[in-house]
Amino acid sequence: MSCWETVQAYAFRSLGYGERLLPRGEISLCEQVTLIGSGMIWNIYFGVLALFFGFFFAVTLAVAKNSHAKWVRKPAEWFIFVFRGSPLFIQFFLAYFALVRLPEEIGTLDISWLTDPFAKAWLGALIVLFLNTAAYAGEIFYGALRSIPKGDLDAADAYGMSGFKRFRRVVYPTMLRLAWPAYTNEAIFLFHATTLVYFSGFPAFRQQGDALYYASYFADRTFNPFVPYPIVAMFFIILTLIVITVFSLINRHLNRHLPAERRARVRYRPNLIR
Repeated sequence: MSCWETVQAYAFRSLGYGERLLPRGEISLCEQVTLIGSGMIWNIYFGVLALFFGFFFAVTLAVAKNSHAKWVRKPAEWFIFVFRGSPLFIQFFLAYFALVRLPEEIGTLDISWLTDPFAKAWLGALIVLFLNTAAYAGEIFYGALRSIPKGDLDAADAYGMSGFKRFRRVVYPTMLRLAWPAYTNEAIFLFHATTLVYFSGFPAFRQQGDALYYASYFADRTFNPFVPYPIVAMFFIILTLIVITVFSLINRHLNRHLPAERRARVRYRPNLIR
């Protein structure tokens, strides 16, 4: 079939729509690009939702870690330490065992109706990515909280601000402005880390996998990994450029009140290891 027919057949196959069977025999470049692009839908799903929910949890963790109350500070410190101190790859396997296998091993009642959703990547892997990025971002926001100029806090006190009003009007915006460049790099790396879902214990449902799932399939079928894996890299480079653009616009908005020479710029600094 033509390339356009291939796009129509496979563009949304990762979501369960379109051609049921994967390509066999002579596999064209168009089929590889289309199916790997279809798998990117799941990578974007994991990244966007983990970032969205992880952002609010990260702010909570940062505020808790900055608290003077020990019973609030210590749980946040240990949560951040555990998830930053252990590899994300291992966290996937531990989560799969804790959420799925362990209840089956020790439970006397059938609770598969409760554990089955967690056995799927759309929920189980998403929870792991959410907790992981919340820990990293929480440490970033905590560092920004500690770096807020004392003059800003004194000015808030001089205006009679206290409690939540002080946090909402002074502390929170300044924290975001200081943390945003580093948080941008965390967001980029989170999208890259979604490729680890393929290697985790969470299986693809009815061959509806992510980009790396289809790239691995094509590499096995064609015995040529030098075509599908560069296609995956190309898609992630495009995704990275989109993330940088969006986060740069947000960064410009956060720093709109500052002179141009004092505005922090978003710079991509890749992490070599997580």
